[in-house]
This record gives sequence, C-alpha cells and structure tokens, in this order.
Amino acid sequence: VDRLAAGRFGLNAGEIQDALRVWVDGQPVGIVLEGPIRTPLVIRGSEISRRSSVDFARLPMVSSEGKVVELSQLADVRVENGPIQIIREEGRRFATVLANVTGRDLVGFVDDAKKAVAKNVKTPPGYRYQWGGQFENQQRASARLAIVVPIAMALIFLLLYLTFNSVLQATLVFCNVPFAAIGGILGLWLSGEFMSVPSSVGFIALVGIAVLNGVVLISYINKLVAEGTRSTREAVLEGARRRMRPVLLTATIAAFGLIPFLFAHGPGAEIQRPLAIVVIGGLISATVLTLILLPILYDRTANLGLVIRQKFRARAKRQPAPMRAREDARA
Repeated sequence: VDRLAAGRFGLNAGEIQDALRVWVDGQPVGIVLEGPIRTPLVIRGSEISRRSSVDFARLPMVSSEGKVVELSQLADVRVENGPIQIIREEGRRFATVLANVTGRDLVGFVDDAKKAVAKNVKTPPGYRYQWGGQFENQQRASARLAIVVPIAMALIFLLLYLTFNSVLQATLVFCNVPFAAIGGILGLWLSGEFMSVPSSVGFIALVGIAVLNGVVLISYINKLVAEGTRSTREAVLEGARRRMRPVLLTATIAAFGLIPFLFAHGPGAEIQRPLAIVVIGGLISATVLTLILLPILYDRTANLGLVIRQKFRARAKRQPAPMRAREDARA
C-alpha cells in the first residue's frame, strides 16, 4: 500500500486492508434458517476479480469523501509466494513443524530426531530451533518428579520409622516398593507401552498401595510376636495366613477400579492406559511378593536387630575397662 497515495484520497492503509480482507475472505452478515438447518450468510467479492493481478488491481476503493478509486492507484499489486500466516513469539518469527509419534517412546524419538537435525540441517545465522509440545511438557514434569519423588520417599520412610520405631522393619516395609516396580515394568514391557509421565504417576500411586500392604502385614505379625504365645516363625506364618485376605482385597478393589482405564480408546486414552497398566501390573507383583517374600524376610531378620544391639552393648562395656585400669595405676 502506498501510504502517500492513499492519504491523497483520504484513505489509510488499515482501511484498504480491511476492505480487501472482506473482498477476499468475506464478512458474516447473518444466518439463514431453513427448519433446523442454520446456514451462515457471508458476503465476499466476485471470483472473477481474483483471476489475475490485473483484475484484482481494478477493484474499486471508496474514499471517505465518496470518491471511487481503483486499487492500482493506491497499492502495488503483484503475485508473490509468501507465508500463509506469520506467527511471532517474543518479537521473533517462528514456524512450527508437527509430528505424531507412534510405536516408540517419545524421548527416544526426539533424541534420534535431534541427532538427524544436527547432522543434516544447517541453520543460517540468527536461526534457532527448539523441541516443544508433549516432549517439552514431559521434560518439565520429569524435572519436577525428580525433586518430588525422593522427598516423598524420604517422608514415607520417616513415617514408617516413627510407626515401627525400627529402621529394620521400616526397611522391610519399604521392600514392597521394588516388589511393585517389578510388576509395573513388566506390564509396560508386555503391553508395548513406554515410560512416560502418566506411567511415572502410576509408579508413585503404587508406592502408597505397596507400603500400605506391607504395614498391614508387618503390624499384625508384630502384634502376634508381642503376645509371646508363639515363636517368631509361627507368628510369621499365622500373620501371613490371616492378613492374606485384607491384602488381596485391597489390591483387587484397586485393580478393578482401573479396568475401565485399561481398555480406554477415546480422548485421553494415551494418559489413562499407561497409568492403569503400571498400577495393575504392580499390584499383582506387590501382592504376591508381599505374601511370600516379605514374611520370609521378616523371619530371617527377626533377630538381626537384637544381635546388633547386643554387639553394641558388649563393645560399650569393653571400652571403659582400660580407662579404669589406668586410673587404678595412677592411684
């Protein structure tokens, strides 16, 4: 648009651009109702005027004074190749390249794409590229989880220690976490899913359920041992037998609640399925190993704490003896 020429006719560039936009794209002016059908009514210029740049340059522009001027007197009209849309971010132009990843994990795909771009794409000075979309969101969420998960694990272990007043028994209950992780990893592998933020959330949920099952079992075994009517092994066997039903019910109810997520195929299924697969697989392994391995570990380590305390007490008793001997010699 020639701003000086437009000004001589009482027009500005914005008015000319708005008029051309209406001529080419059209302007909604109403809706036509035909029974239940609603049809938008749009007014736009004739297709004949857009057949060539010469015809387009003859479009009439009406000034504020009512004068009719051809577009060729106000602007330089020519055909050129250019972007359909110009997008800016932080004052800089940018173009978006989209890709859908199927059949492999997102992080691995982006790593391979980064290598291919670095090898084959030479960016001119002033150009840069970055990886966004779901990958950027996943990296941001992973960074948060890398901070939150260790803190949560430490707090869980602290609560277990305060509950049992024993580092050994808190560690025993915490063994349920890798028990659950085994099933979650196997579930992802068998289903063909990959590690993602939803599956990471599933592992976090597994920690709570697995620890709860361990607390239920260890607490009941401690109660039987404290009664003093059974040996440690008898208490372990009795506790595992009696607590089997509550542990199975807890895991079964949680797994049944996630079955709809497991077979989801609509919008959001890419989030629901990995989470459900991890939790259900982890519940299966955690439940089985809790009822089999955890009682065995309890039985094998039952006297370990007592042995360690006795050794420390014996060492503490032996240390003051040389000091008393030296004091007697000085006297």
